[in-house]
Amino acid sequence: MPRILAIDYGIKRTGIAVTDDLQIIASGLTTIPSETTIAFLANYFAKENVTKVLIGEPKQMNGQPSESATVIDKFVIQFTTAFPEIKVERVDERFTSKMAFQTMIDSGLKKKQRQNKALIDEIAATIMLQDYLTRKMI
Repeated sequence: MPRILAIDYGIKRTGIAVTDDLQIIASGLTTIPSETTIAFLANYFAKENVTKVLIGEPKQMNGQPSESATVIDKFVIQFTTAFPEIKVERVDERFTSKMAFQTMIDSGLKKKQRQNKALIDEIAATIMLQDYLTRKMI
């Protein structure tokens, strides 16, 4: 079965998570500089079978797009142009960074380790993907 990949795209960094072959468990893959995302994904897609990509959709509490939405919308256009065969699904990414930070605290990571913003982005992508998988099973 092909994998599903989740992207927490940001202005500086992009967190990436991926499912196992059975699409049951989400795992953090990496965090990369955002300007390298398309090249990284081209290399990854050449090695792995991915049929769907989830891309976070940042929203404010009232449901309106946040300030970073225009940057992410531009990335979605780049992605769909580069990989037209891969289905893209936008998912609400509200609270994923806060949930990622709380996960780091709950895991017992030291304060210095919790300041690693790259790890927060990767965990946020993993939370986004696992939430999608859970909703898909219901």
